Amino acid sequence: MNRNKKTNIKKIVLTTIATAGLISVVVLAPNALQVIRQFSGKKKYSRSVYVNSTISRLLDKGNIEFINRGNKKFIRLTKKGERELLKYKLGDLKIEKPRRWDKKWRIVIFDIKEKRKRTRNILRKTLSRLGFVKLQNSVWVFPYDCEELIIMMKSDLFVGKDVLYMKVDSIENDRWLKESFNLK
Repeated sequence: MNRNKKTNIKKIVLTTIATAGLISVVVLAPNALQVIRQFSGKKKYSRSVYVNSTISRLLDKGNIEFINRGNKKFIRLTKKGERELLKYKLGDLKIEKPRRWDKKWRIVIFDIKEKRKRTRNILRKTLSRLGFVKLQNSVWVFPYDCEELIIMMKSDLFVGKDVLYMKVDSIENDRWLKESFNLK
């Protein structure tokens, strides 16, 4: 199976577990198989093999854990699994670009402590992937409205007070920025 299909199955399994909270192992496999059916291209392998191997890898990496309640076995997402799912969620973000630029810059600045370095790096990678330009390590600029998206990112990453969003009329010597974004 190619890497994209494995990633999609992993994302689907993590999302399913996250959505349900605590999910019975007996319930997970049949429902996941219905969703995953579209991703399996090879007929000689059972779909359950893909789900089971994905669950095995997630368990080995500490993204999920099995717990027993009475005589039933359940799966739940760990904190590490929640962070892994967040990467997928942030990877799906997109900013709609309007037809015209309103001649205002959107600036995101942050000061995230060293002990949260991983979160800071996720934020930087996400801003870069979305098309923001780095002015400094913790100062990023974008020409289009993205306030709602930044609010969501702040909430998802638990960095509300550490990240500021600004809308400004001008940035000194911004000609190179305009060229970077193909603006006039």
